[in-house]
Amino acid sequence: MKNLFNVLVPVSLLALSGCTKSFYTNIQPGHRNMIVNVAVSAGLSGQQPAISAADPYSDAAFNNEPTPLANGFAHNDYRHKRPLFEALENGFINIEADIFLKNNKLIVAHILPYFKGSKTLEALYLQPLFDRVVKNNGKVFRSYDKQVTLMIDIKTGAEKTYNALKALLEKFRPMLTSYDNGQVIYRAVTIIISGNKPYAAIKNEQHRLAFIDKDLRKVTNDSLNNNVFSMASCKYSSLLSWDGNGSLPAIQKSKLCAVVAMAHKMGVKVRLWASPEKKAVWNELLSCGVDLINTDRLADLKNYLTMPVGRDLYSTIL
Repeated sequence: MKNLFNVLVPVSLLALSGCTKSFYTNIQPGHRNMIVNVAVSAGLSGQQPAISAADPYSDAAFNNEPTPLANGFAHNDYRHKRPLFEALENGFINIEADIFLKNNKLIVAHILPYFKGSKTLEALYLQPLFDRVVKNNGKVFRSYDKQVTLMIDIKTGAEKTYNALKALLEKFRPMLTSYDNGQVIYRAVTIIISGNKPYAAIKNEQHRLAFIDKDLRKVTNDSLNNNVFSMASCKYSSLLSWDGNGSLPAIQKSKLCAVVAMAHKMGVKVRLWASPEKKAVWNELLSCGVDLINTDRLADLKNYLTMPVGRDLYSTIL
């Protein structure tokens, strides 16, 4: 495997992507102009994205970057007033968006996409992330050299939606982790697909820009390939019945720890969604090795994860 964090640096990207791309940036805090010159060979389909005219990051935000939260997962991020930006400003490096394929557009929505035509995956997530990666010289966070995960939960048909998603992701290939001929090449943003998952298509592809979220309950039943799976998730209540009051029953804790250990042995991160938003639950999940704490309460989890000494005091609001 190869680690490529500064994927927008000329030459290194060219050699590993197999395409002819050059990025020239002239970016300093306080400057509004960014220049990107992209030369694309015939092997890449679609038009490469340009830098957005409007810069969504203020100088203050750029100069006061938050601490990246390795254990935070922004669940249903698009339901916040400022999708993506609130998560990034709170330091989240794992972010989720649900998508529907509607009229050949990938619409971000929780249930019905009919009145949200402008809220596309490209506009809300991929283009802003691209802008930020360029501004930060190949990284989403200047101080964080690892990947940011964008989980895409497919709500419409797996195969048809994935085909549309593949075409869109190609536009942003320079910033996306890829699987190419048996090797995973890490870049600034990793795409993981959940919901209606196109297992067969992804397993058979030799070149792709997406990975799959494995069902955590099945990690003991079949082998995992970390070229395909990079995360394993399931609903909290499918493993635990504890609601966060009193102590976690020993038998439930033992079960959770065993499942987590198996997933880690196979090289994937663990997440339980729809878990109670309580400090006691977060404590136990972390103690069992759960990698990602699922939350809709971004500021609360950020405060919890960044103030370990004061967790008992902070728990009064949870």
